[in-house]
Amino acid sequence: MTEKITRINPEQLHETPGYHHITVVEAGRTAYLAGQCPLDRNGDLVGAGSVETQVDQVVANALTALAAASARPQHVVRSVIYVRSDERDVLGSVWRRLTESALGPAFTTASTLLGVAQLGFSGQLVEVDLTVALPD
Repeated sequence: MTEKITRINPEQLHETPGYHHITVVEAGRTAYLAGQCPLDRNGDLVGAGSVETQVDQVVANALTALAAASARPQHVVRSVIYVRSDERDVLGSVWRRLTESALGPAFTTASTLLGVAQLGFSGQLVEVDLTVALPD
């Protein structure tokens, strides 16, 4: 289905650091992944106090969830990244770590990066929410 996904950056809008302003899916089925958290298989928080370690766990979990839906990162059509910080440098470092990871192609699509005051688990610093256009 990759050929049925079009990513657009109109020249009238600002340049982006890798994502696209618009993602169009022509047809097909979609999957909505629950927010992927930095939890291991037992539900324990991974990387307390380390945003980098938590990002790596979120990436691993998201890749597992995508594979379970028979999808890959390039099938992602929308992402929302939540970071428990109001510091622009921290948000930027999370963005870079995500885009440079094996999940990186997921963030070339319509993406939103948010600094938030709190996430669902004690000590949680990062969460990623993905929408996927499933391949045929």
